[in-house]
Amino acid sequence: MTTTDDLIERLAGDLAPVRPGAVARRLGLGIGAGALVSAAIMLAWLGVRPDIGAAVTTGAYWIKFLYTAAIAAAGLRAVERLARPAGRGSPALGAVALAVALAALGGATELGQASAAERMPLMMGSSASACPWIILVLSLPILVGAGWALRGLAPTRLALAGAAAGLAAGGLGAWIYAFHCTETATAFLAIWYTAGVVAVGLIGAALGPRLLRW
Repeated sequence: MTTTDDLIERLAGDLAPVRPGAVARRLGLGIGAGALVSAAIMLAWLGVRPDIGAAVTTGAYWIKFLYTAAIAAAGLRAVERLARPAGRGSPALGAVALAVALAALGGATELGQASAAERMPLMMGSSASACPWIILVLSLPILVGAGWALRGLAPTRLALAGAAAGLAAGGLGAWIYAFHCTETATAFLAIWYTAGVVAVGLIGAALGPRLLRW
């Protein structure tokens, strides 16, 4: 009759060391493939803004570029940490919150300096009703890739890992969308880009306990 000690010994005997960088490679494969699909969708559906050459010489473009890239990078770091048993993603998720707070501060400053007649156009731009939804659509392939990667790893904080995957996907999806979007106001960025990213994070948090269980 097999005792508990015998069973543990047999299970432990089958263990093999994990190759260094295995977590990063799997996440890179899943999320990278999702990002390529997202970029292809953006190019086929929306296209790169025609004035991209002039846009990259403006501060507004780089604020948008760096904001979305910062969220994506912090989200990816959180996913990498939470992909491990008992992993902690708090510092990286705190960086996401900091980026959002800075964007909100910039948007509030911009609105405070504008006249009453200028504030609504700064907040709504010409694409407020579409922006969060486009970011959501572009983020979904990346979220699927992140979910695939996490399914082959060992997260234990499933809702938090799902939320981190959603924020990383949302940040990357928003970064890809920024190559098309012509909005320039920081207030628009702080409201509608953030809304799209947060929506993907919430979807990831809801799906995590269901899809990442192992």
